[in-house]
Amino acid sequence: MTESIINLDSVNPIEFFGVNNGKLDLLKKKFPLLKILSRGTQLKLSGAPEEVATAKEKIGQIVSYLERNGHLSENYFEQILGEEEGTGIDHFKDRNPNDVLVFGPNGRTIRAKTANQKKMVALADKNDIVFAIGPAGTGKTYTAVALAVRALKNKAVRKIILTRPAVEAGESLGFLPGDLKEKIDPYLRPLYDALDDMIPPDKLSYFMTNRIIEIAPLAYMRGRTLDNSFILLDEAQNSTDLQMKMFLTRIGSSAKAIITGDLTQIDLPKNQKSGLGKATRILRNIDGIGYLELDEEDVVRHRLVKAIIRAYDAAAEDHEGGKKTDN
Repeated sequence: MTESIINLDSVNPIEFFGVNNGKLDLLKKKFPLLKILSRGTQLKLSGAPEEVATAKEKIGQIVSYLERNGHLSENYFEQILGEEEGTGIDHFKDRNPNDVLVFGPNGRTIRAKTANQKKMVALADKNDIVFAIGPAGTGKTYTAVALAVRALKNKAVRKIILTRPAVEAGESLGFLPGDLKEKIDPYLRPLYDALDDMIPPDKLSYFMTNRIIEIAPLAYMRGRTLDNSFILLDEAQNSTDLQMKMFLTRIGSSAKAIITGDLTQIDLPKNQKSGLGKATRILRNIDGIGYLELDEEDVVRHRLVKAIIRAYDAAAEDHEGGKKTDN
């Protein structure tokens, strides 16, 4: 018989033990041959040395996760306990520090998956402004939101500002039902969806209520100075030249910005040119501004999306004699 006392001072005991000790019961069920007692922020294990050692390893993984994320679902708590020894959970050991960006509320890890997504992370670390251009499904928006959440969790910034032009093909805000917020929210839904994957609902609600995370149409950025913030301009191909200049000149001295867009999906009226195309041409060589092009190899959606992108690209080249325009 051996005994071991584990201190849980570094984590919230309620998060570790669970509501009504639900997680503690799962731990006891996993190790029925051990005597497990909890007292305050301490856990006492008694039993065979091998059993105690295995339990300590699992508890250590759980504590490491809680220290980094602050929240662990009961389902994922059980998943960690159920993993076989030696299989390892790379949620706790970053084989590449650029890979894991955020630990989500449901136990999943948000990481840069493709080579270009990893380049995007590296560019964002080295530059204050990054342009990430690529087709739908390449993860550019999702990766940018993850970078913003990582910066907020690491206290590198005080707030996150996510913005999009409220422009869609064939639609006008005036003809949509509801008040102004109800008209605009559908345009911003992809940003909400990404945040839902990365921040627990209660914490996200707190951040939104206290304007630590702000999601707003691009027009709302006019006249502001965006400092101590991580700013994402998404769907930037639908910004005009004047809007793009307005946005870029809002950025404060202690801010970072990522501009994402797809120059093949411009929804502006035919008499307006995309401000994204011009910005990427004239700003690309400025020190402190990074530029990255993602392609179909970065698509992380359904396998057919890659084939669809290739087909549309080939059709555009045939129609334009092998030349593409940025509108």
